[in-house]
Amino acid sequence: MNNNGALSLLIFALPLLLLGWLFFSQNKRMKQMRDFSSSLDVGDAVVTSSGIFGTIKHLDDSSAWLEISEGTTVRFDRRAIAMKQTDTAASDTPAADAPVDDAPGATPGSQQNGQ
Repeated sequence: MNNNGALSLLIFALPLLLLGWLFFSQNKRMKQMRDFSSSLDVGDAVVTSSGIFGTIKHLDDSSAWLEISEGTTVRFDRRAIAMKQTDTAASDTPAADAPVDDAPGATPGSQQNGQ
């Protein structure tokens, strides 16, 4: 086989190998997503793909109802749930009794002197 034949074979084989790898990796990702979605259960603390933290209150085949604050329940597509919260993620959220300063330009930990 001369160099032109080997080059032609390489040009033909590389795109086929790339397509095979893409299909394989896509199927693997889809299986992981199905497994994760089926592992969800009522009471799980989760984070959505848009960054909303909540607790699952109800599940059906395509939707999940998340309680995002006391008495506030929002319906999400199950595919929008990105991950379960870990203990470290839960500890990063502010405590319920922590003061909240929504003043413009205020930085966390800064105190205003009544002006």
